[in-house]
Amino acid sequence: MLGLFGTLGLGTRSLQTQQQGTETAGHNLANVNNPAYSRQRLQVETSINVPSMIGPQGTGADAVGILQIRSSLVDRQIGNEASVRGSLDAQQAVLQTAQADLGQQIDRQSTSASSATDASSVGTQHGLAESLSSFFNSMKSLSASPTSLTERQAVLNNASGLAMQFGELSSRFDDLKNSINSSISDDVVTANTTLQSIAKLNKEILSTELSEHGAANDLKDLRQQKLEDLAKLVKADVGQDSNGNMTISVGGASLVEGSKVVNQLETFNDVSGKLMVREKGGASALTLTGGSLEGRITARDGTVADLQSNIDSLAKEVIKGINAIHSAGFSLSGTTGENFFTGTGAADIKVNQNLISSPGLIQASGVSDAVGDNQVALAMSQFGDQKLPGLKGQTVEQDYSGAVTLFGQSLATVNSQIANQDVVDQMLARQRDSISGVSVDEEMTDLIKYQKAFQASAKLISTVDEMLDTVINLKR
Repeated sequence: MLGLFGTLGLGTRSLQTQQQGTETAGHNLANVNNPAYSRQRLQVETSINVPSMIGPQGTGADAVGILQIRSSLVDRQIGNEASVRGSLDAQQAVLQTAQADLGQQIDRQSTSASSATDASSVGTQHGLAESLSSFFNSMKSLSASPTSLTERQAVLNNASGLAMQFGELSSRFDDLKNSINSSISDDVVTANTTLQSIAKLNKEILSTELSEHGAANDLKDLRQQKLEDLAKLVKADVGQDSNGNMTISVGGASLVEGSKVVNQLETFNDVSGKLMVREKGGASALTLTGGSLEGRITARDGTVADLQSNIDSLAKEVIKGINAIHSAGFSLSGTTGENFFTGTGAADIKVNQNLISSPGLIQASGVSDAVGDNQVALAMSQFGDQKLPGLKGQTVEQDYSGAVTLFGQSLATVNSQIANQDVVDQMLARQRDSISGVSVDEEMTDLIKYQKAFQASAKLISTVDEMLDTVINLKR
């Protein structure tokens, strides 16, 4: 049997157990507002039994460990969805910037397929659509008064405005791509720093658990947070090697093995001049499947590149078409062969400086000795209504409207995907909270339970102390 001294030891172990329970509950409460924290529970087991005349007798309870309440399945799912969210957020940010650079409000109707060739799907503020319309309208006015210097000056003003719109759009999109590339480089630096932090935590967790014979719960919480931070940047595959060490790979490239960073990410320019991501020293770009790195590259090389290419093709068709008509006409002084525009595309389109200096040189006439003839001016005004093979059988305004509409559809799709992702993220967050989240009411209940148990254990020790005193006094 235990005897009085054995019972005194039982009470002492109970006091220690209840104290550790109180400390664990207090630790949970202290981290109630820490989103990376998962609640912990004191693991209590019955102490070893001792033989007695009436059978095995209990010796109380011992605190044998502190359990971390987590679901690895939910953690992995949240990490995967963090990569999806990182990609969508990056795409949305790029496309919203591109919309601002476009300087063209996109109506809600522009996301419907039926409006793909309808110029009304483009907003009404002064953008490229309005510049195109103003240019061709001024040509119509010139065709009505082909000798008017006022109308000629209006044509040149509107043409200069159109050229400036093309140039500004090209410059803005170039700046946007440079900004995207800068963000990609920043994300790679952040990802490498995060990989180093994870490897360091792997080492600290292993060292702690080997030296202290328990789970490094708080360090594991921090590591999980770092893994989710990494997932927002790039989709990573997380696993374990044969020795139980954590491994991290991206696009098939091994980056972390336990406490070692075996490789890092780096940016490089591929054969087409695009900034891409690869493992350091690698020969080709990694196939990224999620995270902000993938989202930025997808938006840059997809929707933004397509929009810029469409606008550049439109500028080329305007330059080629208007010049072909204008160069065959005659000016007020009978000269001919002058181009209306210079340049080869949106980046360098300009109105011929000779025409700006002398509006009379606009070759509006189709007959050399008939200054009042309007054939060429009329043909240039009607160019905007022609269905051009270089624009897939669409007019200039239809082509631009279609390009803006497709861009609007891409932005609307990303916005819709983010709305759907919000629902998924919220459901997973609630699921994690139900498993790992700290409940103030539950912890307060545990505190009261441990407090009462501690008081009862103290009472047990006090009672045994009185009994020992009685036994000792029996000899007096």
